[in-house]
Order: sequence, then C-alpha cells, then structure tokens
Amino acid sequence: MNVDAFGSTVTIDDALVAEPADDVRKQVREYERGDRRTFDLEVDLADGLAGEVMATMLEIPYGETRTYGDLADELETAPVAVGRACAQNPVPVIVPCHRVVGSDGGLRGYSAADGVATKRRLLEFEARNRGARPAQARLTGEW
Repeated sequence: MNVDAFGSTVTIDDALVAEPADDVRKQVREYERGDRRTFDLEVDLADGLAGEVMATMLEIPYGETRTYGDLADELETAPVAVGRACAQNPVPVIVPCHRVVGSDGGLRGYSAADGVATKRRLLEFEARNRGARPAQARLTGEW
C-alpha cells in the first residue's frame, strides 16, 4: 500500500500488517500531525537477522537515533549487516529505520520514497515534536 506522509509517498507492505489499510493510513496521519509517537499495529517481522534488526529498531524511542554500530553491537553482528537489513525494511515509518544513522550522525540512506530527504524530514519532525527547543532540533553531528 502507498501512504502519503511528509510530502512523500511511502510504500508499506500491508501483507505484513495485521490491521486493515485504513487503520494503517489513519495512524500514519496521526503520526504526521504529531498526535501519535508509536504505532498500535501488529507487524510480522522478517525471519533471521532482518527481523532482529526490525525488532531492535522498534525499541528506539521517538525523537532519538541509534547508529548502525549501536544496533550491530546489541545484535552481535556487523554495522554493514544492520544497514542491509534497514535497507530491506518493508514497513518504513512504522518500523522506524529512519532513526538509524551513521557513527558520525550522517544519514547514509533511506529505502522509502525520496530517500535521505524523507529520512531528514522524519528526524527533524520528531526532534521538534519530542519537546526539544528549536535550536536543538537540527540534524548535526550530535545525533
């Protein structure tokens, strides 16, 4: 299914989400308005490392980031393996792969619509809405 969010059309594999497409779209709209920080959707995670990475991404709090290395350390694998799993995320936004960044804070890539531009918009939006002062809500090397 395609979902419009933050000026992009994001493709979500609705076969992996238990709830109807209308519920998914409604929750994404609530997220985009700032009314929702987590999704109440049952998502089938992939098998193996990809599913482990997805589960770990779900634990990253709204408005925060983790590095590929952070996830790799937690899962006892390599950062490049985490990056590959992120790139294959079939339910972007819902499973927040946008919250995973390079060790220097660089955005590296994003598999959803418009790539890094969408990732930047999502991170900036969450930073603004988590309660940070506007001066702190920029993407810098501090991420």
